[in-house]
This record gives sequence, C-alpha cells and structure tokens, in this order.
Amino acid sequence: MGMLKEFKEFAMKGNLVDMAVAFVMGGAFGKVTSAFIDGMVMPLVGQLTGGVDFNDKKFVLTPETRDAAGAVVSQEVAVKWGTFVTVAIEFLVIAFVMFMVIKAINRMKKAEPAPPPPGPTNEEKLLMEIRDALKK
Repeated sequence: MGMLKEFKEFAMKGNLVDMAVAFVMGGAFGKVTSAFIDGMVMPLVGQLTGGVDFNDKKFVLTPETRDAAGAVVSQEVAVKWGTFVTVAIEFLVIAFVMFMVIKAINRMKKAEPAPPPPGPTNEEKLLMEIRDALKK
C-alpha cells in the first residue's frame, strides 16, 4: 500500500498536473495553429505566388505505373516539399507565439532582490582583530 500512496502523492504534485494541462493545451493549440495556417495563411501565400497550392507541390522521383487493365503496379515515389514548407511555416508561428508567451511571463515575474552580502567569515574576523590590535 505504501507504493500506491507514494504514487498518488507524486501524481498530485502541482508540477505534474500543470505539465498534463500544458500537454492538453499544446495539442489544442497545435490544432488551432494548423487550421490557421492551412485555412488562412497558405491560401494568402498561394495568392502571392500566383495561385500555387503548396500541399500539391512535390518532386516525383518514380511515377505511378499501371498495367494494361489500369491497375496500379507501383505507387508514386515523391518528395512532398510543399507540405514541408507548410509545416515549417506552422512551426515558425508556434515558435513565435511561444516566445511571446514566455517573454510576457518573464516580464510578469517579480524581480527578486539580490541577497545581502554574506558577513565576514571567522578567518576574516580574526584577521580584522589582528589588524586592529596592530594599530594600537
């Protein structure tokens, strides 16, 4: 029973619960960002580049082959660079937003005052006593 109690204490610590909430929020934020990039940013980028849909952009290494009956014999092998560009833009947006959030959190944190300097050590006290005795 001791291990179960220890696990319960571990699981209920604030940091672990906060981290679980952060993962859920991060997943939701990722979906929102994907929808934003796919639905709003990439169509604008496509318009700026002459109506290009980046999700369709790829370098075909081996084209799809079919037999006489029309059945697929081998699948197309392609490098989908347009999808990579879309995901890279999504990453940059998420990284920028996270940078701004962390910057705001750091700004809200109270600046801790510097700790007072430590007093003289026993050795320094002894040296001061010797100095003062020599001055007399």
